[in-house]
Amino acid sequence: MTERAMPIKNNNRRIDFKSLLWILPVLIVLAFLDFYPILEGIYFSLTDFNQFHFFNYGFVGFANYSYIFGSPELRTVIANTLVWSVGSTVVMVPAGFMLALIMNQKNLRGKYIYRSLYLFPWAFPAFLTILVWSNMLAYNGGVVNDLLGLVGISSIAWLTSPTYAMFSIIFVNFWLSFPYYTFVYTSAVQSIPNELYEAAEMDGYGSLRTLTRVTLPLLKRQVAFITIFGFIFTWNNFYVPFLLTGGGPGISTQILITYSYLEAFSYSNYALGAAYAIISILILLVFVIVTNHYTKMMSILY
Repeated sequence: MTERAMPIKNNNRRIDFKSLLWILPVLIVLAFLDFYPILEGIYFSLTDFNQFHFFNYGFVGFANYSYIFGSPELRTVIANTLVWSVGSTVVMVPAGFMLALIMNQKNLRGKYIYRSLYLFPWAFPAFLTILVWSNMLAYNGGVVNDLLGLVGISSIAWLTSPTYAMFSIIFVNFWLSFPYYTFVYTSAVQSIPNELYEAAEMDGYGSLRTLTRVTLPLLKRQVAFITIFGFIFTWNNFYVPFLLTGGGPGISTQILITYSYLEAFSYSNYALGAAYAIISILILLVFVIVTNHYTKMMSILY
């Protein structure tokens, strides 16, 4: 009986320099636009760079981080950032998915008109939309309060009350973002073969059972990716809270990215602003690592 020759694995991997040349421009762009600003931000966060030490700033180590972690504002700002990011994500992602399912119904008339209409808020310039909503949500003369007055409800301070300000920026962010999520989910739903829906219909599946047995299992990875992406994008979404409430009233709608801007350009403490930005990056990095590990485990289990 002859023994089969075992294949010999060659572990000597050669570097393909020609392939590296192809990706070299991308690496240069990433290094210039991403890595260099982050490294420079880390450096400035370890200095006393501000309006009084603009040219003669010096190295202070972790003094800025010690000050931040000892300040009472940090806990409030991080809590605001979590409420802002989670609140926006749990509203936008399911709404986009539900609208995508509705838009993909076979017997829906005028679906192409509806698709054009729901893309309008996304195509319209965001800062103009925010300015329009700021006028609509105004306490005096705002359309929203005028409509509430018609049904006997007194005016609400949507933008100047700590109770309603966070709700207002989440709602406006939903208005700006749900068309994008609807569009992405529409493409994902259309990638499912029609034969599977026809087979489910022949087996007597209803709408709910088709959703839970066919659509959701086939789109679980897309749903996970879009949810994670939406959370990260919302975490760094600067213009909605900044333009709508300015972080107010007080710091009730300040998030990490807006508070970093406030420290750097309103108080001219550039090093402290850089430190807040680095803290935001580190929190997001931990979130990405944890979610990446979790999604890998889910792919193994399922």
